[in-house]
Amino acid sequence: MDIKVFRAINQLSGRYFVVDMLMILISKKVRYVFMFVLIFMWFRNDSQKKVIVNAIISAIFTLFIHTLMKCFYFKPRPFIKRRVGILIPSKMDSSFLSKHTLLAFAVSTSIFLHKRIVGLVMWGLSMLTGFSRVWVGHHYPSDIVRSAFIGSLTSITVDKAVCLLRRMNQKIK
Repeated sequence: MDIKVFRAINQLSGRYFVVDMLMILISKKVRYVFMFVLIFMWFRNDSQKKVIVNAIISAIFTLFIHTLMKCFYFKPRPFIKRRVGILIPSKMDSSFLSKHTLLAFAVSTSIFLHKRIVGLVMWGLSMLTGFSRVWVGHHYPSDIVRSAFIGSLTSITVDKAVCLLRRMNQKIK
């Protein structure tokens, strides 16, 4: 099923120049939108700094999880095992997990937990990021879904842990 969904999405690449360029742009550059939003939120309001710190901690943890997974599990990228459309060059490392998707969902979930509207927009961008990674031929849909789940779960866990630590700190004072 994973291969069928991958092919259904990926076979569209190379047919529509404008859509291909948009998917390449999203795949390669949307992380700068995430950084811009975090910087904007940092300077906008003091109460939002906690959200930004949570997002950064979540991103660090997801990178750690990504590194661990790369050490212990290898899944060939779609273009290694099959003849598929690939729009941009890629590393020959493991397809599981998608670092782009992991980080996008980690940051967007951290924002969503405290700022619903901005978080929903960021989640939309995160979904587009994951979709674009399949479109350009770098990941299977299951890699994207698992990465989204792990990135979101990491953010939720970090948020709960930080809230718990703050409560414990307030009780001590």
